[in-house]
Amino acid sequence: QVLRKSLQTGAALSAGSFLVYEAHKLISGFAQVHASFKVEEVIEQADYLYGSGETEKLYQLLVQHKNSDDAELLWRLARASRDLAQLSSTSAEEKRQLAYAALEYAKKALEKNESNFAAHKWYGICLSDVGDFEGIKTKIGNAIVIKEHFQRAVELNPKDATTIHLIGIWCYSFAEMPWYQRKIAAALFATPPTSTFQEALRYFHMAEEADPNFYSKNLLFLGKTYLKLNNKKMALLWLSKAKEYPAHTEEDKQV
Repeated sequence: QVLRKSLQTGAALSAGSFLVYEAHKLISGFAQVHASFKVEEVIEQADYLYGSGETEKLYQLLVQHKNSDDAELLWRLARASRDLAQLSSTSAEEKRQLAYAALEYAKKALEKNESNFAAHKWYGICLSDVGDFEGIKTKIGNAIVIKEHFQRAVELNPKDATTIHLIGIWCYSFAEMPWYQRKIAAALFATPPTSTFQEALRYFHMAEEADPNFYSKNLLFLGKTYLKLNNKKMALLWLSKAKEYPAHTEEDKQV
């Protein structure tokens, strides 16, 4: 009888433990699903605000999730931080802080998902921005790494026109580089990076083919590059398109 009571008590405890365990599994499952839905909701809100040009609201939404492990959230936060830094109303010190914070968010996004093309793109952009605060030597020193991340982003997503445009900007910058910066590049690299306006033009056209009229700055640089190549007729065509581009963002207005 004692043995039977002990077995019955044990079975009751086991059943109770099993129920607790199953309840815990169920709650954990709900929590994971809820977390997943929450991330999707935040990304949906973020993309809506980005499309609406609501830079400050977008940043305030995403900065709440700066400790997230989700690469999709983190690269969007890097972009939002950079966009906020670009606003004319942002002070010089805030621009600096936002630039370094954006680089950290992009770096973390890459660590979480190395196969995320946007993480590579925004890491390259943010690394370039930080160079503006650390001087021309650092900026040139980072140039190869920046281009590698842009190229990796294009490998992962060949249809992303913005990244193709950024490689064009990289080429344009090195084609236009003044002699004293070339001397710095020669001191930093055994074979310093170089490019031509023809190469830059090829990338700007590739970007336009991937997504026509996607970005006012690509139109502007098509015009500028044609001017560098002394083709005023084509320069006028693309500069006119840039001028007529509907200005949704502050950058569009600057263009």
